[in-house]
Parts: sequence; structure tokens; C-alpha cells
Amino acid sequence: MDDEGLGTWLSRRRARSGDSVAIVYGDERVTYRELADRADNIAAALNEIGISRDHRVAYFGENSPSFLATLFACASRGAVFVPINTRLAGPEIAHLLSDSGAEVLIHDGALQGGLERVIAESDDILGIPVDGSGDSLLSRAGRAGAVSPEASHPDHPAAIIYTSGTTGRAKGAVLTHRNLTWVALNCIIDYDVVSTDVALMISPLFHVASLGMGALPIVMKGGTLVLERGFDPGRALAQVERHGVTMLSGVPTTFQMIAEHPDWETTDLTSLRKLTCGGSPAPRHIIDAYEARGLRFSQGYGMTEAAPSVSALSPAKTLAKAGSVGLPHFFTRLRVVTAKGKKARAGEVGEIEVAGPNVFAGYLDMPEANEAAFTHDGWFRSGDQGYLDDEGYLFIVGRVKDMIISGAENIYPAEIEALLADMDGLTGAAVVGVPDERWGEVPWAVVTLADGANLGTEEVRAFLEGKVARYKLPKRVVVVDALPRTATGKVRKASVSAMLEALQN
Repeated sequence: MDDEGLGTWLSRRRARSGDSVAIVYGDERVTYRELADRADNIAAALNEIGISRDHRVAYFGENSPSFLATLFACASRGAVFVPINTRLAGPEIAHLLSDSGAEVLIHDGALQGGLERVIAESDDILGIPVDGSGDSLLSRAGRAGAVSPEASHPDHPAAIIYTSGTTGRAKGAVLTHRNLTWVALNCIIDYDVVSTDVALMISPLFHVASLGMGALPIVMKGGTLVLERGFDPGRALAQVERHGVTMLSGVPTTFQMIAEHPDWETTDLTSLRKLTCGGSPAPRHIIDAYEARGLRFSQGYGMTEAAPSVSALSPAKTLAKAGSVGLPHFFTRLRVVTAKGKKARAGEVGEIEVAGPNVFAGYLDMPEANEAAFTHDGWFRSGDQGYLDDEGYLFIVGRVKDMIISGAENIYPAEIEALLADMDGLTGAAVVGVPDERWGEVPWAVVTLADGANLGTEEVRAFLEGKVARYKLPKRVVVVDALPRTATGKVRKASVSAMLEALQN
């Protein structure tokens, strides 16, 4: 493949579809020509302040045209883009800036207050405010003169995306131009992305799923992105109807909130053709709610280290393969390996391993972690447990680290959580292991309830009775107001365990 990197994408798009709308942002409509011009301005400004190949440029801000313009500007300079989760606290932001070696922090001016101390305490970071349209001292300076995009080798780093840190301190996954190009191609093929698609981006672009599976495939094909700075189910429904949205991605929680909104039944959803659900398999009641509106999900599986998509379940198989996350993407391979290092038989649980051009180059400055993360023949060890059925469809049973060993029996929390997702009155559930003198560990469930629901341990155990072995039944159910989640809706299991530990002490 003749690939000169992401830095050439917008110039190619400008030549092919310059007048087509690339981004809808509030009342603003940005064409591909305008987006390419903004990226060129920022690239020129970066050049003026000495940013060139291998320099790291951090970005802190919500979804906006400036996010994507900065990404492509960095790529055109050969610099490495470092998006930062805007939900992080000051010390976490400081760690990411230091760990990544970022020299510049471009940030949303509206968010400047929370960053002032971080920037003030760092002698090595230049903070530059930018508004959502990409206008700032940076972009104005860049208008002094254009610089030609620099071609990047496919294996050159394009971005450092930090893992969500649900199982420990965040690690920087180094994603190359090759990784991000091929994940976009995988999504174009398996989700049938076309140039007339209009994708509503309700998830933050600093998350690799929204960036790699949403924004980049659309830009590659010349479609339109409707950027939302945050998620509101009523506004999401209104945007679908207003802009004729064809593609929508999210986690089960977001799709559930949309289906439960008062405008759900009256909103015109006829334009929607592609719904992608990730993070965890969609519960049956959510699938049924969308089926009733003539809509069907593509479900999938991925991880930051795969940029992020690994597999996809065709909408035609949503019901026939309920609970599956599908087949590996067109240009991705996966296998399931037992604890003894042998290829698992159909139905046999083991660790999922992944290979392909979308699999990352490794963690930043972590040689020991990289050695442990890859097999001798180059496959990435996901840390996830799953199995393949006799047709090669993948089913996830949980994280290796989340597995509960109770009286020598293995308990996979994801199995129990999937069942609880369909229990009336429960709006969320997380199952974790709690130390037990007799059994070593026993499962507890931490749940959130719908308004007016009155459920506890007895009711939850009765619901699960007969559906799973008795040793898998939660020994106790704890009701909380909210589950700790990442920015993408995944439950932070470490935080849940800490909550229970505090409760016991």
C-alpha cells in the first residue's frame, strides 16, 4: 500500500471532495477544504514554534473541529498527537504530560481553569488555548505561511493513546500511522462505511473507539461527522432527525438511555442504518427495543492496543449469535489460547490473542510490559478470557484479572453481569470478588436501581437461580447511587472493589 501517513489525508480529501461537509458542529458546517485549511494553519504555527518530527503535542478538549484539525496538523509535521481525557484530575493530567514527553498542550479555552495549575507547575510545557473552531494564537500565527506536509512511514508513531486505567495506572499505547489506517479500513469494510454516511459522535474523540472506529473511517471515505461535546439522549435523538444521521456508536448504557427517553417513540429514526455497540454485549432488552423500531446492532470487541477494533458481529447475526462479539475484522486475526499455551478447542475458554496491522507497536517506554504483552510469535495477549464457537464466532467471558476463584471454581463476572442486565429494576451491575475465609473469594454484586425499585440480595439471587451454578450466585448485593465508570461508560472494577473494601472496614 502506498501510504504516506495521516498527514496527507486532508489534502487528498480537499482535492476529491473539498466542498463536501466534513463536520457539523452546532450551527457550524465545515467543509473538507475548510478543515484542511485549518489543519494547514495549525501545522504552520507548530512549525513556527519548533514542533517537528517525533515531538509530542498534547490536546485537552471536548469534541470539536479543532480536535481533528490538530490531529491532522500534528501528523503533517511528523509529530505525535497525545489526546487527554478531559475527565482526569490535575495529577493524572500532569502524569500523562510528563510520561508522554509532550512539549505543547493545546487546550479548549473554556477548560483552561482546571489546567492553569498543571501548566504553571510545569517548566517543560507550552499551553496554548484554542476554541472549538480552531481559532487561537496558534492558528492565527500559522496564517503567516503554509508548510508542506511531511510524509510519514507507516510504522512511525502517530498518536499515544492512554489506556483507561481500570486495572491500574494508565499506560501510553503507541499507535502508528499503519495502525490507524488499517483500523479505519477494517471498519469501512465490516461496517460498510460510504461517503454519504453521516455519523453522530456522542462519545469523546479522545477515546480510541470514537477516533479510530468513528472519525477516521468517515474522513477516509469523505462522509460527515456530527460532533457533540457531550452526550444527552434527547439531544442525540434530535440530531438524528435533524441531520439524517446514518451511523451511531455507543456502549449499552448510552443506547439504553436513548431508548428510555420520552422522545424515543416519536423521533424519526428512518435515516439510521448502522448502530455499533461496544464495551460489552448489548443486553437482550436493549436489542429488542431497537428491533421494535426496525433497527439492529453491529456489536464488536476491541481494546486500545488494537486501535481499537478486533472483531465485529454482523447485524444479520445479532439474534442468531446473541452474546457474541463476532468474527475478527477483515485484516485482523485472533485466537484463543489455554493456560497451557495450546490452541483452545471450540467452546473452550482461554485468553484472547490478537495480531494484525492494527495492533499497536507497544507501550511507551515500558520494555518489561511490552515483553509480557506479546507472545514469542508476535501476538498481543489481550488479558481477556473468551471462547470461539464451532463457526469461529468470539464470545467474551471476562478479564483474566477480574476472574474470581472460589473454592477452586472459576467465576467470570461478565457472565453474571450479562444476566443481571436483563433484570427488571436494575440499571447497572458490577460483580467482583471479595476475600472469604472458607472459599478464598466469593462474588458480590454492586448494583444501581431504577426509580422506585426495591431489590436486594434475596431478589437478585432468586433471579439468577437456575441460570448459573449456585457457587456463582452473589453472596451479597450492595445498592449504590452510581457505579464508577470511565469516560466511555466502562465500570472501573478497581474502584468498585475499593468501595466494598471500605464498606467492610
